[in-house]
Amino acid sequence: MDNMYSKSGLLSGAFAKELDGEQTGLYVLTNKLGSEITITNYGAKIVSLMVPDKSGTLTDIVLGHSSIEEYLTSEEPYFGAVCGRTANRIACGKFTLGDKEYKLAVNNGPNSLHGGLKGFNAVVWNVVNVSENSIELHYLSVDGEEGFPGNLDVYVTYTLTNDNALDIFYKAVTDQTTILNLTNHSYFNLSGEGDPYIGDHVLTLNADAYLPTDATAIPYGAAEPVKDTPMDFTTSRTIGERINDDFEQLRFGKGYDHTFVLNKQSDNEYSYVGVCESPKTGIKMEMFTTEPGVQVYTGNWMTGGFSAKKGHRYPERSAVCFETQHFPDSINKPEYPSVVLKPGEIFNSRTTYKFST
Repeated sequence: MDNMYSKSGLLSGAFAKELDGEQTGLYVLTNKLGSEITITNYGAKIVSLMVPDKSGTLTDIVLGHSSIEEYLTSEEPYFGAVCGRTANRIACGKFTLGDKEYKLAVNNGPNSLHGGLKGFNAVVWNVVNVSENSIELHYLSVDGEEGFPGNLDVYVTYTLTNDNALDIFYKAVTDQTTILNLTNHSYFNLSGEGDPYIGDHVLTLNADAYLPTDATAIPYGAAEPVKDTPMDFTTSRTIGERINDDFEQLRFGKGYDHTFVLNKQSDNEYSYVGVCESPKTGIKMEMFTTEPGVQVYTGNWMTGGFSAKKGHRYPERSAVCFETQHFPDSINKPEYPSVVLKPGEIFNSRTTYKFST
């Protein structure tokens, strides 16, 4: 691999390593507007995303690391990653399919999180196709991996469009009935990675309801209206305006870490999620998805305890994640949209982040 710098200052050679018998690398995608995204096939991670601010200056708006070694030892294993087989939490790491109970690694309090000890964020994906503005990655998750049944072929395609949108397409098939819930876990700071606080970001969400949780972040079940609570982003509010309110749900998560139930006309409808904007850079991110929910996480557990890209430190609440996905613990809550995938079915999902000023 050529030892070249990306616009974000990343050195491609710093991402070249053999892991589990597979080669990792850094892939640079650009569009006709000069925007750039870099992706590593380790965890299918978005490493940098450079889009123009209101003055036309390219700004890196996702948190991450400068080398593969830093990703391997990071306190934040999900920076920019695809999470799976099941993003988010499964209560007590248990679920039943048919008449069989499956047990998963418990890696987040009493629950299983983001696919277990070595989820899709921590494996090497194969590069199927790469072009100037698009990359397709594939991973075969074998039967029994992390406790999940079935051989699962999963594909993710990242495309940087010429109207400054990042399009993410997922596709998957299985040879046994299994469960699947995929998301991208990019940590956004629209003021630029390294900016210390996203509380000034203005957010609007197309969600009239959210899922309240217990203290371990497992939803109780029924959605509740956001109206008259600090969870209401149906009209524009800054993220930090009510984040410290004396509200049980915010106390549980040390801030926002909740699934918002998106307003949909029909299942799997590709529709508007919302918009987030930085007053500092003027960068605006509009979001669209086929998924039923979005987990909004405000980086409440980040410590600033390590040096990341350009020597920056990432303290608590220096990023916000918009993880489009099915609901947490769906397999144990039959009233939720199903995460079951059967042989002969094709899983398809699409999420778009569109940037403008």
